Amino acid sequence: MKSMPRTRAHAHPFKPRAGLRLVFGSAVAGITVAAWAQTPPADSADPPPNTELPSIIVVGTTPLVGVGTPLEKVPANVQTIKGADIEAQHTPTITNYLEKNVVSVDTNDAQGNPWQTDINYRGFTASPLLGTPQGLSVFMDGVRINEPFGDVVNWDLIPQAAIQTMQIIPGSNPTFGLNTLGGAVVVQTRNGRSNPGGNVDLSFGSWGRKSAQIEQGGVIGDHLDYYFTANILNDNGWADHNSSKLRQAFGKIRYTDADTTLSVSMGGADNTLNGSQTIPRSFMDNFRQAYTFPDTNENQVGYITINAEHYITPNVQLSGNVYYRHYRNKNVSSNVNDHFDPDGDDADELAQAFNDQSVIVTDSYGASLQLTLLNKLFGKDNQLVIGASGDFANSHFTQASQPAEFEENRATVGTGPFAPTTDAKTRNQNLGVYFENTFSFNEQWSMTLAGRYNWAKAVIGDESGAQPQLDGNHTFSRFNPAIGFNWNPTPSFTAYATYNEGMRSPTAIELACADPAAPCSLPNDFIADPDLKPVISKTFEIGARGRIGSHTTWSAAAYSTTLTDDIQFVSAQGAGSNLGYFQNVGKTRRQGFELAGRTQWGPVGVAASYSYVNATYRSTWIESSASNSSADDNGNITVHSGDRIPGIPANTVKVRLDYNPISSWNIGTNVTYRSNIFARGDENNQDVNGSVAGYFIIDLDTTYNVTKQLQVYATVKNLLNKRYANFAILGQNFFDGPNHTFNNGATVNEQFLGVGSPRGVWVGMRYAWK
Repeated sequence: MKSMPRTRAHAHPFKPRAGLRLVFGSAVAGITVAAWAQTPPADSADPPPNTELPSIIVVGTTPLVGVGTPLEKVPANVQTIKGADIEAQHTPTITNYLEKNVVSVDTNDAQGNPWQTDINYRGFTASPLLGTPQGLSVFMDGVRINEPFGDVVNWDLIPQAAIQTMQIIPGSNPTFGLNTLGGAVVVQTRNGRSNPGGNVDLSFGSWGRKSAQIEQGGVIGDHLDYYFTANILNDNGWADHNSSKLRQAFGKIRYTDADTTLSVSMGGADNTLNGSQTIPRSFMDNFRQAYTFPDTNENQVGYITINAEHYITPNVQLSGNVYYRHYRNKNVSSNVNDHFDPDGDDADELAQAFNDQSVIVTDSYGASLQLTLLNKLFGKDNQLVIGASGDFANSHFTQASQPAEFEENRATVGTGPFAPTTDAKTRNQNLGVYFENTFSFNEQWSMTLAGRYNWAKAVIGDESGAQPQLDGNHTFSRFNPAIGFNWNPTPSFTAYATYNEGMRSPTAIELACADPAAPCSLPNDFIADPDLKPVISKTFEIGARGRIGSHTTWSAAAYSTTLTDDIQFVSAQGAGSNLGYFQNVGKTRRQGFELAGRTQWGPVGVAASYSYVNATYRSTWIESSASNSSADDNGNITVHSGDRIPGIPANTVKVRLDYNPISSWNIGTNVTYRSNIFARGDENNQDVNGSVAGYFIIDLDTTYNVTKQLQVYATVKNLLNKRYANFAILGQNFFDGPNHTFNNGATVNEQFLGVGSPRGVWVGMRYAWK
């Protein structure tokens, strides 16, 4: 299992069922009124033929989209991304697209692998790395895909080609349940009715990267449609020892009629991801080298999801899903022995390093049910959503450790057998009941009330018999409310204000590693520890959005999210090892504002955004950070209220330009600026190394349609070949000299950097058919 980086519109009560179903089916993608005007409400007249009215953007404000809510009645700065937008830029990973295009999003390359990056949104993280405080919930087709063991998000397991839409919903929206502290990412997959035909896509380029993808969708008869996609990718990696192999497949079959939609989707992935991790500043003479290796993650997943919606009456919709998901991760990682002593008598002291091997297998399953009522309340339009969900997971975690020695290239070679260290099983049970009600006072004003009661239970059991004190039973519960107001004085302007609360319960890995007197080595060495408190988030947000003319849109928002009893992984010995423990650190706050706009001038399209995040600790607490130059004799630092949270840049600027010199040719560029960050371990912002400098990156892409069927394209990442780092952690460097060889246990405190990739160039072609 992966670990912390080591050294390395109005809610109209539409009458006809077909009209409701069309609105639901186009949720988050946006539809034109003309699309459903062929079957208008019984009390309305047909519009003139061929009349196209302004589009209605429908937002899914609950995990089960249901009928959805028109954007003008959503009190949040929701961002919607179409799968076609991701395809148009030919980005290799979902995280890369989000980093370059979505407001208030940036990334951390803590593992040195492009498919294992952290996504930070408004200062909250969705990461594949155990030990990273998670603050975003991620859903695909109504199923929460934060892995139950650690709440991690494996971006490499999401089938990128199958994305129909992706929404970024900010704030502590309680209807999305646990872990929605700073926002939710909601993915809806494609279907054959809206994606007919097929294509094959081939690309190759820098670092030996080669990929192939196939996609096919269609309709069978009047009621059935199907969709399928599969891809393979091999990448030697831009750095030493960070190659990747991805194998993904996804399929869906749907039945639809005037009242009912039933879909069955299945998918799987088998990926092998190697990481070069962070390296010391003194290693930057060759920024491609790894500190130690190997570090390999084998990610495998298989899942099935059944979704259904049915209109009981024209104004009452019942929707639900059931799912099963099998996840397996095997991790092999190399770690310096912090207690190495060449003159020692103990066998553990004589080992220069240890190879850790961990395996986690999780079977998760669950179901959701949601009722949507479109009716009148006090003679006014009203939409009420009531839902319930249950999510359950059983995880089996095993860990073994092997003594090892370093070769000259810092590869670790085992000198003995793997000895089991941990054998634990965990069970997670999460139950939730929620509601959301949108009431329209009139055509201009509406109010949204929402709430959810969460009940979470984590059971931990020792299977080896050697750690009976590990056994534990932890239960958390809370009701989280939300209220918001929207004002729409004109069809082209919306203002809103909202307040909402959320909760994240401690995960099994956090509960089993929370004692500073007995730090754990992630992801191994579970121990019996004191309970942690759940994290509570409280968010205020105000904002506005609108349209100027027919080609320009804009948005602005200001927000403040305060966390109480925030949980953080405290490194016991810095980046030199993954030894540490989790603790509640009091209050933290992320507040700021964001501005965005998009316009079209003839053949030129421009999208730009600026975001400011002031992420700070709001409590004073003591942290063990011996690698921090300001640490006391005991290796402790004092973090004060107002100190900046590491890894979160205060300023980001993004510009996207598209130019179409002719209708068949597009030239695009992404310009990204990110300001400086502090290193983990420097939570008091006092380390002598200071912060990590910001950077400025330019990417290019171009697409040419040779025929209606054949398309060729090219992309360039990091055009100016900038040397930069977007992540840092303080730690101990055990290697010295011009060849960076093992220094017999002597160490130097340094700042370890997560280095960004150099310039890369790729070309490809896509052939499509109907």
